[in-house]
Amino acid sequence: MIAEPTAEAPCRPSGQRNRKDRNSQDEAISSGAVNQSEDESGNENRQKNVRKRKRAHSSENDKSPSPRAGRSSAGRAGGSSSKRRHVEAVTLFEVVTMGRDAMQVVIDDWIEAYVADRDSSLLDLINFFIQSCGCKSVVTAEMCHNKEDSDVMSKMVEDLDEVACLQYKRFLAFPWILTVTWPIDTDSVEYPLIQSGPYGHWFHSGFCDFVSVLVAQCQQSVIFDGYLMNSLISLLAELSDSCIRAFRHTCALAAMKLLSALVGVALSLSVGIENNQKLYQLQKTKPVRQRSKPQLERIKNNTSELQMKRAEIENMMDTIFKGIFIKRYRDVLPEIRSICVEELGVWMKLYNSAFLSDTYLKYMGWMMYDKIPDVRLKCVLGLQALYGDPSLFPKLDLFSSRFKKRMISMTLDKDHEVAAQSLKLLVLIAKTSEDMLTPEDHSYLLQFVYSSQRLLASTAGELLYSTRLLNNTDALRSNSLDEINEEESHRLQTCGRVKALLHFYQESQLHEHVVYLVDSLWDCGGALLKDWTTLTSLLLQDATSHRAGLTLSEQTVLVEILVASVRQASEGPVLAGRSGAKKVISVKEKKIQVDDCTKITEHFLTELPKLLSKFSGHCDAVASLMKIPQFFVPDCPVDDITQVLSSLLTEIQAALDIHSSPAVLEAAARTYLYLCSKETTWSSIVRDKRDSVVQTWVDQLTVLLGESLREDCFSADEMKTGNISSTLKKLSAFHNCHDLQKWDLFQLLFPLLSVRGRRGEEDGAPPEVLLETLRCLCYSMLWSLNTSGETLTSRDKTVAQQQQLCLFCERSLHCLSHPDNRAFQGVCDVLSAHSYQLHVWTPTSFGPLVYTPSPKLQRALSNFVCTHVFAGSDCERQSKVIEHSELERLERLHTRRNLLAAFCKLIVHGVLEMSTAAEVYMHYMKFYNDFGDIIKETMCRTRQMDKIEGSRTLVLCLQQLFVQLKKEQEGSGPARAGVQTFTSIKELARRFSLTFGDKYRECLVMIHRTGIEFVFQGFSPSPETATPPYVSYLTILSEFSSRLLRPDKKAVFSYLQKQTADHVTDFREESWKPLLQYRASLLAAAKGEDAASNVSSDRKHNLPGRSAVSKQKQEGSKSPCGFSPADSRVNKSHRDHLSPSYLLSLQERTAEPLHPSVGRANLEGVIISSSEDQEDETVEVEL
Repeated sequence: MIAEPTAEAPCRPSGQRNRKDRNSQDEAISSGAVNQSEDESGNENRQKNVRKRKRAHSSENDKSPSPRAGRSSAGRAGGSSSKRRHVEAVTLFEVVTMGRDAMQVVIDDWIEAYVADRDSSLLDLINFFIQSCGCKSVVTAEMCHNKEDSDVMSKMVEDLDEVACLQYKRFLAFPWILTVTWPIDTDSVEYPLIQSGPYGHWFHSGFCDFVSVLVAQCQQSVIFDGYLMNSLISLLAELSDSCIRAFRHTCALAAMKLLSALVGVALSLSVGIENNQKLYQLQKTKPVRQRSKPQLERIKNNTSELQMKRAEIENMMDTIFKGIFIKRYRDVLPEIRSICVEELGVWMKLYNSAFLSDTYLKYMGWMMYDKIPDVRLKCVLGLQALYGDPSLFPKLDLFSSRFKKRMISMTLDKDHEVAAQSLKLLVLIAKTSEDMLTPEDHSYLLQFVYSSQRLLASTAGELLYSTRLLNNTDALRSNSLDEINEEESHRLQTCGRVKALLHFYQESQLHEHVVYLVDSLWDCGGALLKDWTTLTSLLLQDATSHRAGLTLSEQTVLVEILVASVRQASEGPVLAGRSGAKKVISVKEKKIQVDDCTKITEHFLTELPKLLSKFSGHCDAVASLMKIPQFFVPDCPVDDITQVLSSLLTEIQAALDIHSSPAVLEAAARTYLYLCSKETTWSSIVRDKRDSVVQTWVDQLTVLLGESLREDCFSADEMKTGNISSTLKKLSAFHNCHDLQKWDLFQLLFPLLSVRGRRGEEDGAPPEVLLETLRCLCYSMLWSLNTSGETLTSRDKTVAQQQQLCLFCERSLHCLSHPDNRAFQGVCDVLSAHSYQLHVWTPTSFGPLVYTPSPKLQRALSNFVCTHVFAGSDCERQSKVIEHSELERLERLHTRRNLLAAFCKLIVHGVLEMSTAAEVYMHYMKFYNDFGDIIKETMCRTRQMDKIEGSRTLVLCLQQLFVQLKKEQEGSGPARAGVQTFTSIKELARRFSLTFGDKYRECLVMIHRTGIEFVFQGFSPSPETATPPYVSYLTILSEFSSRLLRPDKKAVFSYLQKQTADHVTDFREESWKPLLQYRASLLAAAKGEDAASNVSSDRKHNLPGRSAVSKQKQEGSKSPCGFSPADSRVNKSHRDHLSPSYLLSLQERTAEPLHPSVGRANLEGVIISSSEDQEDETVEVEL
């Protein structure tokens, strides 16, 4: 910052000093150095205080002129207006955030000061840019009388003074030689342009406006004096080339905005030149007598003067472009690259006669390969402005042919915004030029209508609508406008577009994504998709001799498009798997949605029965059409609503009599549920119709079962079995949505679970009938449990429902052997609902329904999960020959995840014993990619229920795996394919240990105690078995040692000593190595503590003597280690939380002296020397 000149520290040329000080100062002084004051740029409060203080002294300022141009606007303003008095005592830097009006006043005052004294005013402007960089610097300004002097130019350097921790830059901004000195750490400070919060945004916009206003206010006067712009461009060029980020970023932005402002000046000059040329031509067309030669000469001179000024402006622009842009467009800072590319697009758009050429376009093409998304986005947005103007397209031919592949490839950009804007750019190109994009390019781009990003998909939908659908409409319109009326013409146009859409959809071969296609076209083709009258008439029309109808496949697709458009109009663009849609709609959009729902109701109440009647034989079409009533408005005013609704329900019932597919049944059940749930005039009609349909099915099933169930045997032919299965499917689908308890389906269907087969087999009814029966009974039990608070009005009803629950679970147990998982899902759902019923039960009602699954049922459920969920490892499944598609593999994985989640839910809800989870935890490592999240969540939930029991389950899991491994190694048990290795069990224990923190201290101690008992309990040494058979388990148990706190380690170690006192005879034997490792892991608590000394710490009282070091320690003197026991207590908390890596290294060091190869005497010597160096907190346990 160049501060205010004073008598003590002059920084102005001698001609600018105060008259009173001229006699006392040296007139030859032409330079000065001033330290920058406190950071004015970042402290808004200080700025406000300065403004208030200066406004308080405004009367004094009005009486005497200020010595400084940038701060002395009051002296020149003279109180001419209130606006000027409002900003009269403000610096150029302070005015940046005060608004454009205040900025114009201050800049006008600065221009007046510049006209009077350009050198000092230029210093004020230099001061502004240095302040805007936000650095606390020292600036030295010297006059330079000859900028060609080689001596002067050789001193223009930027260097580092490591001794003073300062960095300085010396450069020429003629006529000033400026030396800026700043601290080395300036690059790490937040300068104004990058400050967070609103101030940074205000400063950025105000700084850009300042440069624009400065040029705009100067364009009629000082901009062409050959002094101001040359000095300003030199200043910005030098500072933008600095290694300091603040200088480079701020001045690069200023230079680019300066060039943009100069473009505006050049455009205004061009307009003036054109106007003068028109006037000149107008005067030339006049007769000779009416011509005015002085006027012609004046116009000609004005034109020449304007052309000279424009040439001068263009030279300035060329200097900035070559001196700053070419260096900074590839700057290491992405913000600078973005600025350069963004402004380049502005220049080419505004001043295309000078900038829209391949010389400049190549930079735009190169920067499309930048690695920063924001830079690529600025390139694409700039190109959109160019391609959006058809008059500029001929100048872009070479660029288009050179970079077309890059523009197409950017539609796959990893940044979604860049990809969407790139596709918008290609849409503009396709609209402007029909030849640039080939049919292959169109086919490639149109695939994005199925993209998961809605912005990208809707842009591709716009391309599809403009290239495929509109073109087809134009052809139809030209052929038929003269022969038919306007309404028929509109219908033909819509039919043509719909056929083109159907053709595109069938070409894409993605027949499960109609809703995504409709969503992509909704923004641009919503009017077409909401023309339900035309779409319905197109579906209902038949092929005639003069009009080709739709094929069956086209009709099916059109039905799906019709239903998808109805859903889109009713619910909005929120789709599963597609992001980017607005989740909150405006009031206007909500009103449009309500109006559309009203139109849907009015139209389809009368037309939907016709559609159902026509497509009654097509299962997929019927399933889709039955979803439309779910979007009806309940209070829609329709004439003769009873008759119309009865007709619709009759057609739905007729379709249900024909079809029994799950899609049709689910759609019908949901439609009845929606129509019954609304308390409107039609809800009673729908309920009566639904009850009539269900009663018909119950009567049919009663008759069929009466004929098939005789003397506890199921005997039915294939036709009756199919009818029973079909009726059961219908009842199950409706029972899933509706409460059908009044028909008492449990009593009707339960005999099917206990009958024998035709030949006396134990399997009873056929599997398809049995599974559908279980499914229906499951829904019956769920409804009874859900409404138990209302229906259980007596003790007898409670006992009866409890018996039904027991019978259902017992009968379902026999069906778990079937490969179909519906029986397993049904049992899990019923048990979960029963657990919820226990939680919400109130003492005022009868109950609760107490039921505990039998151990046999729990084992059956666990075995089902192990068989059907954990079936083969990932590597085994990947090594097989690929027989199924990726989609089928994902579906199977989804099914298995659902099964595991249902089983884990039973454990979490307390239905199954917590120890059952051990079977699941065994597969945590092997199936981590598929089920790791579910298993981890189960661990967390069970630990929240009972942390001790949850931890005991982990121990049980590890022990079971270890026992299986031992049996496999000994060959005493049957061979099992799923046995894990010792390394995998150890890794599983490590994963388990990572889930424990300090709040699970008692759990960790329990794990160690249980593990020690597992190894040593019931073991008695003998010559044949010197070590326990499970001693290797201690190596697995050592994985939990690092999670113990130091006091807990002492307690566990003490317990270990008591358990091993009677069993350990010789540590040198190889078989005891796991025990040594486990002991070392427990003793690795303090830094530098040796496990060997702790192993023999009980022998300290038997040692014959102590060394001098030991005596010093007992007397409390300073230890040889260099720290006192007090220091040890200070660092105790730090040592309690040593890292596992340190403990592991310490364990390796402590295990080395205990190697069996070391002699007994040497071992005791090591123990003695180690024990002498122990701290007072050494663990001493008697063996």
